[in-house]
Amino acid sequence: MILQLSDSQVPINLRGPVLVDSKGLPRYWATVWSTVTTGALADSTHLQKLRYLDNLYQHADELHGYCGLDDALASLDDAALGEILESWFVSIRNKPRTTAADETRWQVGFNFVRSVVSWIAKSNSQRTLQQIEARLHQLSVLYSQFRVKKRNAPEAIRSLPASTIEALYQLLDPESDSNPFPNERTRWRVYVAFILMLHQGLRRGEVLLLPVDAVKSGFDARHGRTRSWINIRENKYEDPNHDPRHSKPSIKTQASVRQIPISEATSRIVQFYADNYRGRAQHSFLLSSKTRAPLSTEALTKAFAMVSSRLPPNVISELQARTGKTTITPHDLRHTCSVVRLHQLLLHGDSMDEALQKMRTFFGWARQSTMPARYARAVFEDRLAGVWNDAFDDRVELLRTLPGGH
Repeated sequence: MILQLSDSQVPINLRGPVLVDSKGLPRYWATVWSTVTTGALADSTHLQKLRYLDNLYQHADELHGYCGLDDALASLDDAALGEILESWFVSIRNKPRTTAADETRWQVGFNFVRSVVSWIAKSNSQRTLQQIEARLHQLSVLYSQFRVKKRNAPEAIRSLPASTIEALYQLLDPESDSNPFPNERTRWRVYVAFILMLHQGLRRGEVLLLPVDAVKSGFDARHGRTRSWINIRENKYEDPNHDPRHSKPSIKTQASVRQIPISEATSRIVQFYADNYRGRAQHSFLLSSKTRAPLSTEALTKAFAMVSSRLPPNVISELQARTGKTTITPHDLRHTCSVVRLHQLLLHGDSMDEALQKMRTFFGWARQSTMPARYARAVFEDRLAGVWNDAFDDRVELLRTLPGGH
């Protein structure tokens, strides 16, 4: 079970999610692991990994009794650890239907055990690290056999069809009669989030962290005109430890801290919302809820679930045919932006290597990340043609770059 420590009496460095047992006591080595690694993880990633570890701990309790995993780790009992991991692996592998999350769960649990054992073994003169690592290597080989999907399974196109984007523009236009949100402030709030995720490729958490003065401008002497940009980073006006939201948005990785250009049209939309519809709030975040609190992750996800329910049947039909989905999530907009951006760079003469490097910078991917290459296939699909207009002003140009565009 996971508890959130947020009381003011708890030291700041110890606040956040903590894994506890059935008696409400912290899982010892999971707590140590959290303390050591939490600074390198986004809050959402840290929480998800703790959920996977909770599953491992519960499995060990059933197999070896209360505190079975912590006891095995503390004593470097490689036989017990092997039995726990191997049986946990089998329990995951034997599920009627496995997913990519199951594979990730195993990897997180195995790497957790390997990290803790390495820490302890290095300080234990009575047991050699080599002996322990030999056992863990055997389990690592076992993991290599765990494949949820065939290795040669083709990557699915993750960008949204042109008909879906066109429908979203029509539904989310703040002045549209078909807009599903009755409140004008809500209409503009969701519209701004939509534009930032689709046109700028921002992650949901990055949008929710933007300060009200997110858009910066300066005169570009080389081109003789004013240019605008957004800095993607933690909100410098707020203490993340005092963020009132249950799921605290955060910057995913160090590589996610970046500066990206925005068009004049996008800049005007953001500023118009900030000046006319955000309202006076007691926080510095750009997106504010009906109660003028910082907009939450859950609220933004719920908004797009409502939008999905209003998509026309023919649009849903093509969406399902193209992507296998019938609903829209905020991250789908980032995927769509990625495909179009890569197509744009290649069309403008960049080599694939140059284009992928620029993609890393724009979307905030680490140097070793394989994410940019995952969009290369979509770019070469016949139904992806044209280029996204640099100014982002012309909807027709946008639609021409998406599946089903004409």
